[in-house]
Amino acid sequence: MTRGWKIALGIAAAVVAVNLALRALQSVTGGTPGGPASSSYSTGSDGAAALAQLASRAGHHVLRVRTRPSATDLRANETAVVLDPPYVLREDALSLRAFLSSGGRLVAGGGTGAWLRHVLDNEPGWSAVGVGRARPLAPVPEVAGVSRVDTLGDGSWDHAGDALPVLGNSRRSVAAVARVGAGRAVLLADSSPLQNGLLTRADDARFAVAALGPPRRTVVFFETYHGYGRASGLAAIPGRWWTLLAFLALAGVVLVLARGRRLGPPEAEERDLPPPRREYVESLGTVLARTRARDRDRALAPVRAEIRRRISPRAAIPADDDTRIAAAARRLGLTDVEVGALLGTATTEDEVLAAGRALARLGRRS
Repeated sequence: MTRGWKIALGIAAAVVAVNLALRALQSVTGGTPGGPASSSYSTGSDGAAALAQLASRAGHHVLRVRTRPSATDLRANETAVVLDPPYVLREDALSLRAFLSSGGRLVAGGGTGAWLRHVLDNEPGWSAVGVGRARPLAPVPEVAGVSRVDTLGDGSWDHAGDALPVLGNSRRSVAAVARVGAGRAVLLADSSPLQNGLLTRADDARFAVAALGPPRRTVVFFETYHGYGRASGLAAIPGRWWTLLAFLALAGVVLVLARGRRLGPPEAEERDLPPPRREYVESLGTVLARTRARDRDRALAPVRAEIRRRISPRAAIPADDDTRIAAAARRLGLTDVEVGALLGTATTEDEVLAAGRALARLGRRS
């Protein structure tokens, strides 16, 4: 793998690692506000995460369940919270009625639809006409100390049915309470006073705490109605963790590619360079030295001719003038042994090697 590929894959691995770290940080800090409307998990302006936190600070034990009311064991000392459900099955509405009859408490909010007819004998009538600023209409515990509650004006009760209007204006109500057996239901035509965006406005937080009932009750948020169903096995792994696992797998693949080699024969890290000229000449001289004595002069003739060819133009003398060639060779740094090997007859291995060194020396100087 080339250096460029390694740098590119290293940068890609760094980007993946940074994204993985940011996803982990987001999972710890909560990330960007958002989530289903009126969900106790949601941190967006229309969520109810602040209500759950407020309930916990007020002394309540908070539970978030992912089952339907008919499949949940609700107790008389608990408060069930059902906000903006898209639908409520008849069997679940009847379970909530039985829960109220035994002494439980229900906080239901939003355009609740027709399911309240299975909870109350005469349910309130919902209207899309809202009440922006609601004031107490009756001296009940739910509005004790409340002077004004702000809403988004998403709905109101035209008539309260069997319930008592407790918040609204002279013509319409936003909240009503009803007694069902030994229990009590707080019915809101508009859930916005309990949502994150308005909980800090006016007396909305005071009303929200009072609606949940006396302290030390267990407050049960039904998250089934916000898309959080019961999960098991792999389905129980949160979606954000699947994202983290995917990033981790991608980082592993990038690491393997960065550390491994491409398919095919191994590729050298650097280009193979030829051996140094001196080693080459000495090895050649050794080979020549091993030849028979009568063949040394003939084998060494090309080396001597090359030496003369290199000295001649530098000294501006004929290549066959031995005297002047010898003087020029000494001026160029050749030793007496090397000059003798150039001019004489090679009879020993040392003279052959000396001729090779002379050629190497002149090569370096050129």
